[in-house]
Amino acid sequence: MREDGTPRVSPGVYLLDRAASPQFASPILVRVIRELPDRHPPYAWTWVDCYQLDRHGDATEKRQLFVMPQGMRPVRLAPVPYATRRRPSLPAARAGG
Repeated sequence: MREDGTPRVSPGVYLLDRAASPQFASPILVRVIRELPDRHPPYAWTWVDCYQLDRHGDATEKRQLFVMPQGMRPVRLAPVPYATRRRPSLPAARAGG
């Protein structure tokens, strides 16, 4: 939270990588619901309530993350219609066995 009480992180979709926190060695995509003002993190850090997203932009897990708002990169994510999504290919069934 800023000194005037407004959140530093607005709801939206963000890419989180090492700039947001060392924990994101492998970048992830999240949809932030809100900043959590009841926690008191060190200066320049904050907690956010969010959903981790898959490659289609669908929520896969709800999380609370400790991040640096300056390192969060906003992303414009266009929805992928279900009809056009690729399904993972299944291994071919083995004959006999």
